[in-house]
Amino acid sequence: MANLTALRDHNAAAVLGRIRAARETSRVELAAATGLSAQAVSKIVQRLAAEGLITTAGQGPSTGGKPRTLLRLVPQARWVVGAQLHRDAATLVLVDLGGRVVRSGAPALAAGADPARTLDQLAAGIRELLATVPSELVLGVGLACPGPLDHRTGVLHQVTGLPGWAGIALRDELAGRLDLLGAGAGAVAVDKDTTAGVLSQPGSADRAFVYLDDGLGAGLALGGQVQRGARTNAGEFGHQVLDLCGPRCACGNRGCLEALCRAALEAGEPGRAAELLGEGVANLVRLLDLDEIVLGGRTVLAAPELYRDTVDAVLRQRLPDPDWQRVAVSVVRAGEQAVALGAAGLVLGPFFGEGDGLKPLGP
Repeated sequence: MANLTALRDHNAAAVLGRIRAARETSRVELAAATGLSAQAVSKIVQRLAAEGLITTAGQGPSTGGKPRTLLRLVPQARWVVGAQLHRDAATLVLVDLGGRVVRSGAPALAAGADPARTLDQLAAGIRELLATVPSELVLGVGLACPGPLDHRTGVLHQVTGLPGWAGIALRDELAGRLDLLGAGAGAVAVDKDTTAGVLSQPGSADRAFVYLDDGLGAGLALGGQVQRGARTNAGEFGHQVLDLCGPRCACGNRGCLEALCRAALEAGEPGRAAELLGEGVANLVRLLDLDEIVLGGRTVLAAPELYRDTVDAVLRQRLPDPDWQRVAVSVVRAGEQAVALGAAGLVLGPFFGEGDGLKPLGP
């Protein structure tokens, strides 16, 4: 029975995901796109309509027979919160089924607070954001945070800049504070901020989201799949060593890219920080053969043209054949909400049968 239920839910998610992707579509087109029988599609459509997830959208043009009834998603049928936990702040967004941010928040976090107090403040901010939303319509919360993080267990390891957080079961701790979300909700999905960032907007199948904020990391997509690595901790981009005699990094090593960029910024040399970032990006591009780099994080967003143009220029200098190895460099479109938006996708992705949040939500 459990297997039959899982299959039924999987098929329903596939149909719902197809309706979302097509914006408006018919039962016949759904059957063709999903490989399900017309009878199965009709039953699923009836169930989704009864749950308020889809509605009719008029009729499509006739192809010689009876005009087909079009179906579309009801965006306000369910809600998700996307949250980003910085080392010194938080960003929250309330997202509908269409991936649209309808409300946002930035709860104050006590600087240097212990994990319990910080999570209490974060949970309070989430509850405030959901105050006007019926609890039964909340799918859950996606949370993005600095790494290292074990994505499978939701447990943090030695996070630079967050002493006292090692070993915290972040997913379970936050879920336990959100029991007011209702019987059908309370699900919390966690991932690194950089991985959430790469999910925040559509892009190349082979791309990186490079994030310079209170830390430096990269989220990776290769072959259209988000990459997390053997311990689900891929993307520690900022801790590549560029200078063996460089400044001490918070991770304990010397000359990490993150430490070099931080030293340049503290010296009032953002241009130098951008050049160093470009050198690191060039290493990443040559290693993985990427063709798109998206830059994000508050440091980048404070001077977006500087970082975009400098990284692009360094890439052109460092790549042996820049006309063949063309790499698009841009700044993330969702700005400071990008990571939180990607975090919402960690919950919405499976709901639409799209696996582990692999379909970007952004514009």
